Amino acid sequence: MQIAVIGASECTPEEEAAAETIGFLIAGNHETLICGGLGGVMEAACRGARKASGRCVGILPGVEDGNQFLDVVIRTNLGIARNAVIIQSSDAVIAVGGAYGTLSEIGMALKLKKPVFGVCTWNIPGVFRCQTPEEAVLMGVRAARLSH
Repeated sequence: MQIAVIGASECTPEEEAAAETIGFLIAGNHETLICGGLGGVMEAACRGARKASGRCVGILPGVEDGNQFLDVVIRTNLGIARNAVIIQSSDAVIAVGGAYGTLSEIGMALKLKKPVFGVCTWNIPGVFRCQTPEEAVLMGVRAARLSH
């Protein structure tokens, strides 16, 4: 299964810690982490997954290299349109914090009927609000596995 972790390229220390825990737990469940490949929430999630020997795929907006924790780098040169690739490639989505880019990814996921689990993110209908990173991953992994 492939679980997307979405969030801003600049985040608070609390969001960073949550994202790192989420990445670690996704990898610990033997799932692949997909993200936008840049810094902030994305890098923290990848760092966590790397600590658990997990696999991280970065769908990059341009031709840059992405963060140092990526195993697979996909340079799209699509700018923010790459968000559609991230969401379409995922079986479940976990949102951590975020601004309007994260909101657009949440909207795409909901439109495509992908389950979205949120930690300190947008409070909108359709997003399952989770109190902890552990709850988000538990629900995300369960949803991803049920979708197959």
